[in-house]
Amino acid sequence: MTTRRAIMSGSAFEEHIGYARAVVDGDRVHVSGTTGFEYAAMTISDDVVEQAEQCLRNIGAALAEAECTLADVVRVRHLLPDRDDFEPCWPVLRRHFGDVRPAATMLVCGLADPRMKIETEVYARRGSGGRD
Repeated sequence: MTTRRAIMSGSAFEEHIGYARAVVDGDRVHVSGTTGFEYAAMTISDDVVEQAEQCLRNIGAALAEAECTLADVVRVRHLLPDRDDFEPCWPVLRRHFGDVRPAATMLVCGLADPRMKIETEVYARRGSGGRD
């Protein structure tokens, strides 16, 4: 029997909108679109690169609670309101995913809050990665 478990980050958005930061479903982990908010204080940097770093820290925390790491990520989707903000994030993304090589997509779209410059969602399979 597959077990399903919700992981909450403490983001006010989860409560207001009614979703979980991540859902563990058997060996699969689905991480919701995650932005660069520092959830404890609900603050966000004006810099897209700093937001990308915080996104991945937030995602990493959710994955750790699901007993996996960024090395277990098999799919990543980046959402940005401004396509010109994507390239400055590449070094951050390469540092975290360069050895993992998940399938990836970048979409240009509006985000829920005008302070958000990048949102990232990932799908992981526990035990599929080879490094932390």
